[in-house]
Amino acid sequence: MVYLVTGGAGFIGANFVKYLLKKHNDIKIIVLDNLTYAGNLGTIKEDLEDPRLIFVKGDIKDPEIVNDIFERYPIDYVVNFAAESHVDRSIENPQIFLETNILGTQNLLDIAKKHWSTGKDDKGYPTYKEGVKYLQVSTDEVYGSLGETGYFTEETPLDPRSPYSASKTGADLIVKAYGETYKMPVNITRCSNNYGPYHFPEKLIPLIIKNILEGKQLPVYGDGSNVRDWLYVEDHCKAIDMVLLKGRKGEVYNIGGHNEKKNIDIVKLTISTISRFMKEKPEYRKVLKKEEGDLSWICDELITYVSDRLGHDQRYAIDPSKITRELGWSPETKFEDGIVKTIRWYLENQDWVEEVTSGDYQKYYEKMYGSR
Repeated sequence: MVYLVTGGAGFIGANFVKYLLKKHNDIKIIVLDNLTYAGNLGTIKEDLEDPRLIFVKGDIKDPEIVNDIFERYPIDYVVNFAAESHVDRSIENPQIFLETNILGTQNLLDIAKKHWSTGKDDKGYPTYKEGVKYLQVSTDEVYGSLGETGYFTEETPLDPRSPYSASKTGADLIVKAYGETYKMPVNITRCSNNYGPYHFPEKLIPLIIKNILEGKQLPVYGDGSNVRDWLYVEDHCKAIDMVLLKGRKGEVYNIGGHNEKKNIDIVKLTISTISRFMKEKPEYRKVLKKEEGDLSWICDELITYVSDRLGHDQRYAIDPSKITRELGWSPETKFEDGIVKTIRWYLENQDWVEEVTSGDYQKYYEKMYGSR
């Protein structure tokens, strides 16, 4: 099987590439990534040595680049992770989110349809090569916000609240339209908040880890009461693989972690875990950027509350019953275990962190948080 994985140098995409290479032998993976702020070639540096992996730098909006990939390789699966994905950035510049997330998705669909089509059936609908599929990786944010109770299901009305989630909603609807209008073999997955190795350090958990190691304040929006459902990234990768191989054509599958946590509780747990690591494993202290002292400074006093994000959704929670029932998937990693694995990974991979947090990222961080 030949996979086109767009955004494969980003957080979830890179983890998915690594998962595929470990699980499947007789495959080829074409990674298409534009290497913007969230895509870093260093994330898949070791994987590039595998002859089963080919990297192409380019934009999913570029029809020439995407078409050339389909001309060169017999693509069976398209898995679209490529997206502008940070809510704060979407508030600053909505247009680029619409261009990449909606028009880029449509470009991928159009070129896949052209190359996969084999003719028409007796009703005039296109027919397609056996076994091909387009999978759109989406987000629970397309559903909007929940109150204190309830869960998002695949039947929950779409109700995006930010330019980012609106762009992802638009992309989902384009995918659905291609499935209905052209009978393309498509699936959409909608996941809760991912965490784990290679997460870009402007996101909550890696940002908190990085700031603690540097002795900086830990910015928390509002009062920190916003609730998210957390999904360990490897569990997510397993789910996507299952949907590709066994998901019913045209279906949406929600992928959740059964790990609801308040943002402030995530921050406090991360602080206490790093503090414990530093005391129990002195070898980790070498990654501290602040003078060690007695380490008592690694405490909740680092927390600083900043102005709440515009349109900040209060709570997300996903019901993954459908994917469990139909495909046998369920989350395997409890948050208390996953956060320990995640923190340990960051402590042991500071070279990667330094690489992705240089240059433009630093300017962005100062712009977003420096004056608050």
